[in-house]
Amino acid sequence: MPKIRVLIVDDSVVVRTRVSKVLSSDPELEVVGVAANGSIALAKIPQVNPDAIVLDVEMPQMNGLETLAAIRQSYPKLPVIMFSTFTRAGATATLDALALGATDYATKPSNLGSVEAANQHICTDLIPKIKLFGSGAAKTLTKTIAPSQTTPHPLHSQGIDAIAIGVSTGGPNALTALLPAFGADLSVPILIVQHMPPLFTKLLAQRLAAKCKIPVAEAVAGAVLQPGTAWIAPGDFHLVVRREGNLVRLATNQDPPENSCRPSVDVLFHSVAQVYGAKSLAIVLTGMGQDGLRGCQWIRSVGGRIFVQDKESSVVWGMPGAVADAGLADRVLNLDLMAEEILHQVNNND
Repeated sequence: MPKIRVLIVDDSVVVRTRVSKVLSSDPELEVVGVAANGSIALAKIPQVNPDAIVLDVEMPQMNGLETLAAIRQSYPKLPVIMFSTFTRAGATATLDALALGATDYATKPSNLGSVEAANQHICTDLIPKIKLFGSGAAKTLTKTIAPSQTTPHPLHSQGIDAIAIGVSTGGPNALTALLPAFGADLSVPILIVQHMPPLFTKLLAQRLAAKCKIPVAEAVAGAVLQPGTAWIAPGDFHLVVRREGNLVRLATNQDPPENSCRPSVDVLFHSVAQVYGAKSLAIVLTGMGQDGLRGCQWIRSVGGRIFVQDKESSVVWGMPGAVADAGLADRVLNLDLMAEEILHQVNNND
């Protein structure tokens, strides 16, 4: 099997050297070139023919966003993984890059205490994404679901009291497409787990709030759920709901990660199933891995409904594919049709 060819673009010689060394130690990867800025990278792409590019966000002369825009003009499908610093500027630029068509991102190792820890961070955070997208495996992570599982299930008429959304890779753009479709008169709250670090989730909530008719905010422990408000789980915290009399409040915790994720979709869905029962609507959008599968089993066990994004419109058909493959999805929907079907369920409440 041929190795995945990688081009590394970063203005720091230390970063280029470290990332090259770690990637080259993996037998499935080959570093075919490095570049100190975007201009050099653009010249090298046709020379080295990479399967994936690791692109720094903040660079002099030609920064990562400018480089990405130029790459997308000539190579619209070439996987580009942004390699960003864990700072507000880095997070903001990363979200800009995802909106411009970056395939995914990984955070640079910082303050980890040792070279070994930094190298391990690259191995766990960056390399799996290079392998996923560089091999073209993003949408073939699960077997094709059987026709009987794509046939719409008859949905019961019991009302919807809450929408819970789980999403990962490709999530910011998916949420940007979905949430603005909900009007200010939306009659139920929305709870969202997006796999992202702390600073990223706060900035994502702010960006979505600016585009949506409903309020969108990073979840705050103790807040009372109100109709027509969307809450995003804060990075590094699980998000759950708890009933207190006639009220439902948000709670957060730092219990161990589930599916290597904190926040975890499974944790949120489990609590939603406990609080809302058959009046739960779970949505699983694009994402790597299987987080949300066990949570959907809980939602199904209490009679709730489950919609998942289809393979065609997903960046990675891992999370939604796992739920569909297990036969748990009531609907497998293109992202363009998701909001309409959600609103149909909500507005048909008895």
